[in-house]
Amino acid sequence: MWTADEIAQLCYAHYNVRLPKRGKPEPNREWTLLAAVVKIQSPAGQTCDTTDKEVQVTKEVVSMGTGTKCIGQTKMRKSGDILNDSHAEIIARRSFQRYLLHQLHLAAILKEDSIFVPGTQRGLWKLRPDLSFVFFSSHTPCGDASIIPMLESEEQPCCPVVRNWTNNSSVERSENLEDSKNKRNCEDPDSPVAKKVKLGTPARALSGCMAHHGMPGSGKIKPDVSSSNLTMEELAAANGIAPGSFRVADVYRTGAKCVPGETGDLREPGAAYHQVGLLRVKPGRGDRTCSMSCSDKMARWSVLGCQGALLMHFLEKPIYLSAVVIGKCPYSQEAMRRALTGRCQNIVALPRGFGVPELRIEQSSLLFEQSRCAVQAQRADRPGRLVPCGAAISWSAVPEHPLDVTANGFPQGTTKKEIGSPRARSRISKVELFRSFQKLLSSIAEDKRPDSVRMQKLDSYQEYKEAAAAYQEAWSALRRKQPFASWIRNPPDYHQFK
Repeated sequence: MWTADEIAQLCYAHYNVRLPKRGKPEPNREWTLLAAVVKIQSPAGQTCDTTDKEVQVTKEVVSMGTGTKCIGQTKMRKSGDILNDSHAEIIARRSFQRYLLHQLHLAAILKEDSIFVPGTQRGLWKLRPDLSFVFFSSHTPCGDASIIPMLESEEQPCCPVVRNWTNNSSVERSENLEDSKNKRNCEDPDSPVAKKVKLGTPARALSGCMAHHGMPGSGKIKPDVSSSNLTMEELAAANGIAPGSFRVADVYRTGAKCVPGETGDLREPGAAYHQVGLLRVKPGRGDRTCSMSCSDKMARWSVLGCQGALLMHFLEKPIYLSAVVIGKCPYSQEAMRRALTGRCQNIVALPRGFGVPELRIEQSSLLFEQSRCAVQAQRADRPGRLVPCGAAISWSAVPEHPLDVTANGFPQGTTKKEIGSPRARSRISKVELFRSFQKLLSSIAEDKRPDSVRMQKLDSYQEYKEAAAAYQEAWSALRRKQPFASWIRNPPDYHQFK
């Protein structure tokens, strides 16, 4: 139906052609991360879950986001008019919610063609069966998915470490990346690799080497074996290598910090530095953030869906991703699966419609041209530091004002005097998405509204979120499972705006 490279190429082309220069990195000096949601439409008469590889599908980017930063706890606002988290994955998901609101407006108000069809209950809608959504990110999500094993072979030589992963002193660390001193950081492709790891190689680099060159004495990998979908043990077996001949020499480090008050990282040398599977928060510079890591948020989406609590008032079932594609970067299939779905298995008492659907996870071989790694290679020995782009771009497939560019959580160019006014709000801020939700709801006749909003008087953002009973029940079930019981939740007074 589609390949990882096709998804990546589509997203890169959309970024280059559909997004203007404003908000993009300054050439040869800045870099950024990219994420997007791609709509997959199967031919008429076939559902989106078909496994026929010969079926030709239609692919369309419906939301996109760029960004690398988040604000600290002291800068959060109770009015809901600032973006706390501007990592690319989060911007893309919020942009996707804006797209979903528009599609609900088409279906419920304008009675026009939409991605939704009527559900079985009054006022509820469901996704058309021929549609699915793929999430793309140019880099592994920060947090647990970026704790990637570096393996060394005890019996055979391994691929050399890729040059782009070696130290470069001109690189400045981003707020979502840990300090580089004596650390190997997957979220930072240019961070230092230990001086004595010539025999070590990241899991993804090893699988790529095995796929293209084979291992001494083992022959080529079979053509029908996809390295992006196999564990290291399966890759070894496919190449005739005895189990146990690899061991983890070290791990790439994540800058995301363990949730305060919980068991933390061991911080021992080598592979024992991190503990895997834990919840983490994105670090700030001197001001700790309250934003959970992208790995944790994407794991939550695996259970609750990408639509959020507000939109569940209109939906019969959550909107789940069918696949996640990662661009070229240090990568581990095992780490991705552990972080995004492995921690969510065996949850009990989920309400009807909720679950942990199977998630296809693949990696593309295509590098994002404005990623840190690509920009560093282009600039060669130019003077000056390479820094993360301070802006974040949001794009949604909506007819009015599809583009939104922010910096420090507000629309780019916002002055201090403007903060607090409607013009100083991002279109994907909590308060603006809530406003769009209320506008949609008010356009629907009282007797045609969903029961969850028709049978009780609701006022604040918090009240509407809490009234999405099935969503809140699923969220409670997830929090009863470790490690999600430690999830940081903002105090209720941050959600009392109207």
